[in-house]
Amino acid sequence: MKIDFTKDQYEDLVKLVYLGVWIINSHRTDDIVEKYEELEQYLLSFSGDSGTERFVEFDAEHDSFFPSGAFEEDEDIERYREEYDEYTFWDELIYRLARRDLIRTYGEAAVFTMTADELIDKEQPFIEKYEDEFEKNGIDNLEVKEKAGFMFFEKKGNA
Repeated sequence: MKIDFTKDQYEDLVKLVYLGVWIINSHRTDDIVEKYEELEQYLLSFSGDSGTERFVEFDAEHDSFFPSGAFEEDEDIERYREEYDEYTFWDELIYRLARRDLIRTYGEAAVFTMTADELIDKEQPFIEKYEDEFEKNGIDNLEVKEKAGFMFFEKKGNA
C-alpha cells in the first residue's frame, strides 16, 4: 500500500500519532505498548522525505527518532494535551465520586445488580450534584480528611 501526504497532512499525522502514543504510553513505565511506539518510529523516519525534519531528531545512541524541541513547543500539541487533561480530570472526578455515593446509598450488591436504565436514573442526581459543585467552586470545597488511618475527600464544613 502506498499513501501520499502533503507536507501539512504529514505534519498533522505526526501530531496525531504523537498525541495517541502519549495518551497510551505516557503513564506507563514497564508496560509500554510497543506496537504504537514502533508505528510512531516508522512514521517519524519519513520526516526527512516530507520536509518536516525540524520536528524530528534522530538519536544515534538509541537508534530512535524523537520529537524535537520545535515539536514539543508546538502550541496545538500543548493545547490538546491540556484540554484532554482538563476534561478527563473533571469527568473522572465527577463520575468516581458519583459512583462512590451511589454505592454508599444503595449498597455495592444492589448497584451491581441494577439494570443499565436503573443505574443511570439513580446515579444521575449524584452526577448533577458534583457537576454543579465543581462548576461553581472548582476544587475549593474539597479537602482530604484523615479518619481511622484512611484519607477521605469531603466537602469543607461536613463532619
